[in-house]
Amino acid sequence: QVQLVESGGGLVQAGGSLRLSCAPSERTFRINHIGWYRQAPGKQRELVATINSAGSTNYADSVKGRFTISRDNAKNTGYLQMNSLKPEDTAVYYCNADIYYSYSFRNYWGQGTQVTVSS
Repeated sequence: QVQLVESGGGLVQAGGSLRLSCAPSERTFRINHIGWYRQAPGKQRELVATINSAGSTNYADSVKGRFTISRDNAKNTGYLQMNSLKPEDTAVYYCNADIYYSYSFRNYWGQGTQVTVSS
């Protein structure tokens, strides 16, 4: 069984920081494109940031200048560093990634981790 494992969520005051991590349950599996999404109550799931295998990144306008997506290819792990957090950042954050095994990349979603920012 292959899973994406997320960690790093929690409760933080406005202006604080958190770092989310995402990695396959078997870390030797190669991971390709990584995306972070979030979903707040009553809202659609939205794209937060992406990073491809070459390190090229994209960000939603709402998080530019505050969030940084990165990856450690040796560890097959993706990260989302979140600084200057705002109450409107409160959501369940999901990692999405393509993992290579059985001769192909297959897409997986993490279970989600709750981020709550108090005012």
